[in-house]
Amino acid sequence: MLNEVTNHRKLLVASGFAWLFDAMDVGMLSFIIAALAKEWHLTESQVGWIGSISSLGMAVGAIVFGALADRFNRKSILIISLLIFSIFNGISALTTTYAAFALIRFIVGCGLGGELPVASTLISENAPAKTRGRAVVLLESFWAGGWLISALISYFVIPELGWRIAVFITSLTAVYALVLRFSIREEDHQIRSSKPKISFSKRLQSIWNQNYSKATLMLWIVWFMVVFSYYGMFLWLPSVMVMKGYSIVHSFGYVLIMTIAQLPGYFTAAWLIEKWGRKLTLMVFLTGTAVSAIAFGYATGLAMLMTAGILLSFFNLGAWGALYAYSPEQYPEEIRGTGSGMAAGIGRIGGIVGPLLVGYLTEHGIALSVVFIIFFISIMIAVIAIGVLGKETMEN
Repeated sequence: MLNEVTNHRKLLVASGFAWLFDAMDVGMLSFIIAALAKEWHLTESQVGWIGSISSLGMAVGAIVFGALADRFNRKSILIISLLIFSIFNGISALTTTYAAFALIRFIVGCGLGGELPVASTLISENAPAKTRGRAVVLLESFWAGGWLISALISYFVIPELGWRIAVFITSLTAVYALVLRFSIREEDHQIRSSKPKISFSKRLQSIWNQNYSKATLMLWIVWFMVVFSYYGMFLWLPSVMVMKGYSIVHSFGYVLIMTIAQLPGYFTAAWLIEKWGRKLTLMVFLTGTAVSAIAFGYATGLAMLMTAGILLSFFNLGAWGALYAYSPEQYPEEIRGTGSGMAAGIGRIGGIVGPLLVGYLTEHGIALSVVFIIFFISIMIAVIAIGVLGKETMEN
């Protein structure tokens, strides 16, 4: 029993660091976008496309690698996706044109999008039932650590040494794939060894049969709305601070402070998810995110901006943790990777639309308060979908 607990913890930490490195990339992209806009004289629409092309890659990666994880060994797929993300991230530091950077970001997104649902599925399957939800949320908490490190690197490195050095630092995570190769021992459950592998088309049909169609519809709506609002808000966060009149260096510092609030958000969600259950915890944290988005959009002074931004980070990243715990539990093991990956892939479509919408609206003089009202509405749609279509999956 003690050995089993040790293996679960080792798996959590090993997968968590892979998650942390992914978060470093996504978090740093928000700062890099602000730097590129200035260096390459990009329009708001061009800036929006950088975030959207990354999300397009994540959509492809989530669907493809999620399906492959049901067909092959989850650990191997996790390592492959990490390598794709890390290697091409390093290549992006060498680009000198907007088009080349955007193309490489698509490939980086494929690796990143594939790794996230595979890692959460791996943890969900191997954690004890009574702490499964908490384990997945704790996995997600590594995301906050990655964002924090990316904010620190961006604040200290980008203004002095440039964005290329910052990107190259994150590409060194390719070495970590070797650590994963020898540190993760995936537990092969009886269900996976005793049942024959089924084709992707049959798995896709299964997630829409009468037993799982409600859960699938709910997840697709929630993932789309959550990812749409997250990437629309957080990829633009440093740029929004610049739009509100603060220098790029001060903006990086303020966003760094906001980022710190992500960690207590995760830990609070990790505690509540085994007390309140997955459904209620997710609905509460999403509602807090929606209210904080409105407050941030209408905030004027620095104190109001910081307070709203801190609350936005706290609630939104806690909601992410709960969502990653909730999603794999909707399906049986043989279709879990496909179901979670498809939901994440649909969500990434929202990640394409969100940054583009912010770029388009701000370029055409639409007030930021209106933009954040749109995010408020989208998040509340997700809350309603969970309330109407969702079921509690916590095991008593």
